[in-house]
Amino acid sequence: VQLQASGGGLVQAGNSLKLSCKASGRTFSGYSIGWFRQVPGKEREFVAALRWSGAYTSVADSVKGRFTISKDNTKDTVYLQMDSLKPEDTAVYYCAVGRPIISAIDQADLYYYWGQGTLVTVSS
Repeated sequence: VQLQASGGGLVQAGNSLKLSCKASGRTFSGYSIGWFRQVPGKEREFVAALRWSGAYTSVADSVKGRFTISKDNTKDTVYLQMDSLKPEDTAVYYCAVGRPIISAIDQADLYYYWGQGTLVTVSS
């Protein structure tokens, strides 16, 4: 499995970015794809996730109302639309694939394929 994350960059607070995660190497039916972020010196933080099959999504409270996760099955790609960005959203964003149960979809240690990360920097 390969996950290619892209779309990061430097933006001013209040602006938007859209991250993409292109997945390849297997079929993902029954899997979840999640977005996590990490700041140096801190633990990896759950941002959002979805089930590859069906319509279930989950978004962390810290970004709810500002971030939206979506997918395009025809392109094997998951997106993270990030609006109203804040300086505290600055981090390396990773996409990951795993098979957590829904109640544990925010648990990073239940994901076993990880992309390389894309840096998002939000200036004040």
